[in-house]
Amino acid sequence: MTNLKSKWTSIVNRFSFQKNEGFLTALFYLLIALIMYGSLIQSVLPEKMDISLYSVAERDIASPVTIENKQATLQKQNEAAEAVEPEYTNKVETTQTQVEKVEDFFASIAKVNEVNASEEDDGAVEEKSLDEKLTELKEMLVSSAINELSDDTLQAFLTTSSTQLAISKDVIITSVKNVLNERITVEELNQAKDNVEEQIQKANLNSSVREPSIELARAVIIPNFFIDTEATKVKREKAIESVTPVMIRQGQIIVQEGQVINREALEQLEVVGLLDEHFNLYPLVGLAILVVVLTGFLAYFIQERGFTQLNRNRYNVMYLTIFSITIIVFKLVSLSAGLTSGIHYVLPAAMGTMLIKLLISERLALASALVFAVVGSILFNTDTVGIFNGEFGLYILVSSNAAIFLLGRHNHRSKILKTGLFVSLINIVAIIMIYMLRMGQFDWIDLGVYSGYAVISGFLSAVLTLGLMPFFEAAFRILSTMKLIELSNPNHPLLRKLLMEAPGTYHHSVMVANLAEAACEAVGANGLLARVGSYYHDVGKTKRPNFFIENQMNMENPHDKIAPLLSKKIIVAHAYDGADMLREHRLPKEIVDIAEQHHGTTLLKYFYHKANEQSEQPIPEEDYRYPGPRAQTKEAAIVGIADGVEAAVRSIPKPTPAKIESIVRKIINDRLEDGQFNESDLTFKELDTVAKTICETLQGIFHSRIEYPEDLKKKVTK
Repeated sequence: MTNLKSKWTSIVNRFSFQKNEGFLTALFYLLIALIMYGSLIQSVLPEKMDISLYSVAERDIASPVTIENKQATLQKQNEAAEAVEPEYTNKVETTQTQVEKVEDFFASIAKVNEVNASEEDDGAVEEKSLDEKLTELKEMLVSSAINELSDDTLQAFLTTSSTQLAISKDVIITSVKNVLNERITVEELNQAKDNVEEQIQKANLNSSVREPSIELARAVIIPNFFIDTEATKVKREKAIESVTPVMIRQGQIIVQEGQVINREALEQLEVVGLLDEHFNLYPLVGLAILVVVLTGFLAYFIQERGFTQLNRNRYNVMYLTIFSITIIVFKLVSLSAGLTSGIHYVLPAAMGTMLIKLLISERLALASALVFAVVGSILFNTDTVGIFNGEFGLYILVSSNAAIFLLGRHNHRSKILKTGLFVSLINIVAIIMIYMLRMGQFDWIDLGVYSGYAVISGFLSAVLTLGLMPFFEAAFRILSTMKLIELSNPNHPLLRKLLMEAPGTYHHSVMVANLAEAACEAVGANGLLARVGSYYHDVGKTKRPNFFIENQMNMENPHDKIAPLLSKKIIVAHAYDGADMLREHRLPKEIVDIAEQHHGTTLLKYFYHKANEQSEQPIPEEDYRYPGPRAQTKEAAIVGIADGVEAAVRSIPKPTPAKIESIVRKIINDRLEDGQFNESDLTFKELDTVAKTICETLQGIFHSRIEYPEDLKKKVTK
C-alpha cells in the first residue's frame, strides 16, 4: 500500500511540473467533458422498438417527446377546409339585364310583324310566309342570349296578336323580376326556373301563349349569386389556421399493455421516433452542447481559486479524480435502478461535494453539486419519459447542498459522521416533499422504504468520504481541515517533545498561534493553517532549548560566554533544524514552509550590534541574517509577524495599548522596509488589518487588572 501511494505521488508530481501548463489545463477540462459525455451518451439515445402491425404490446408505450402529428393535423385541416361554405357575390345588374333581354325579344317580334304590315299596305311586296318571318327573327336574335327557344315558341309569338303579346310581355317581365330579386345560385337555378313557371301558370294568359311564355321566362332566368373564389380561399385559409395542431404529448400512453397495435398506433409510434431505424445525430449534438456548458461552468469556479501553477495542477488532478469517482458511483447505481422501485435513492449523492468541500473549496463544491444534479437527472431517467428526471435531480441537489452547509470550517471525523446523519434526515424530507407535490399519489409503505434508502444514502456519503480522505491527503499531499485538526492535537510527538524540553517555547508558540490565527482570518487567509504552523514553527529549538531566552529560567544566558557569530549560528539553526524534524515526521509541506520561512532573511540585530562592538572593522549585515527563504504565503508572513510581536511585547514591563500598537507597527514597518513581504501576497491594506487585529488580541491578553486588598498590603509592606 505504501509503495502504491509513493508511486501515485511521484506520478502526480511529474504531472504537476510539466512545462506546457496551457496544454495540461486544456487536457484537464477535456477529460472532465469526456467523462460526462461517456457516462451520459447511453441515457440520451432514443429507445428503439421492434414492433409490427397487429402485434400485441408487451408493456405500456409512452411518447418520449412532445411532437406534432403532422399527418393527423393535415387531415384535420383538410376536413375544416371542406366544411367551409363558399362565399357568393350578388350581381345586382342581372335583373335589369335579363328584363332588357325580354323587352328586346318582344321588340324584335314587333319589328318583324311591323315590317310585313307596312309592305302589305304598300302592295309592293307579297306577305312573307311564317317560315320567312321565323328565319328573319332568328337572325335578329343571334346576338341575344335568347337564342335557344324552340321554333314552335317563336312561331307562337309571331302568330299572336299584339294585345296578347303585350300581356305576355308584362307577365314575363313581372315574373322574372320577382324571381331574380331573390338569391339564385347555380345549384338553385332549376328551382328558380320552376318558380317563374309557377307564377306564369297563375297569370291570366291566353292558352296559345302560355307555354311559349313559360319557355321564354325559364330561358332568361340565370344565377345572380356567383362563388367569390378569392373570398372563399381566404375563408378556407382562416379555417385551416384555426385548426389546433394534433400533438402527441410527452408521457402520453400511445399503446397500452396487451393492446393490438393498429395502423393509427403504428403511425404515432413512428412519429415519436420509436420506430425510426435511422441514426439520429441530434441527441448526441445536444449532449455535447450540454457538456460544454457544464464544463465551462465548472471552469469558472476552478480558475477563480488563486493557486500557484504547481498547486493548481495538483488540485486539478485531485478534482478530476473526485469527479471521476463520483460519476462512476452514479453510473453504477443507475445500472441497478431497475432492480426494485426506489433503489436509486441509495445513491451517495453528497459524497463528491463533501470531498470537494473538505479538500478544495466550498464554492467549487456548490458549483459541482449543480453539475452532479444535472448529470444524475439524465443518468436516472429510466422512470421518466423525458431526458431529465427533474425530481431525482432535485433530490441530488438538496442532498449535496445540505452536506456542504452542514460541514463546518473545522471538521473532525465525528463531525463528518454527524453530517451524514443530518443529510439522511434531509434526504427523507426531500423525498416526502417530492411525493407530496405529486398531489398525494403515493403509497405510505413505499414512502417508508424510500426513506430507508435515503438514510443509507447519507450514511454511505459519510463513510465513503471518511474512507477516501486519507487516500487524497497522502496521494496529493493535501493539507485538509481535518488533517490540520489532527496535527493540532497536543499529544503529537513533536508537540509533546516541545512541551517537555522547551516549555517556554511551547507557551510562546501557543501565544503566536492565537495572534496568527486571528490575523489570518481577518485578511481571508487560512487561520487554522496559521495556528497549526505556529505550534510547530519553533520546534527546532528543542535541540538547544537553553540558548533561547524563553527557556532560560533561573540560569545564566549561555550566549554571554560565546562569540556572537556562534550565537548567530545557533539561533539561525532552529528554523532549519525544525524544518528537518518536521520532514522526518512527514508533516505537510505547508507546515514545513512556515517553520522554514517565518524569519525570512531578517537580521539578528542584537548579535549583529554585539559583533560590531567587538570588532574593529564593520561587519556585513549578510553575515548575521537568516538565509531565508522569505515568506512565500500570507500564512508564513503573518506567523513571522506574530512571532516577533509576541517576543517583543512579552519584554515590556507594563504593556499599554499605546505601547503595544507602537511595537506592532514598528515590527511590521521594519519587515516591510526590509523586503520580507515582497514574495508573499500581502497588500498594504491587509498589513494594516493584520496590525489592528494583533493589537486587539494582545490588548485582550494583557488587559489591566484591579489590585486586591492582599496585593495592596504586600505592596505597602514591601
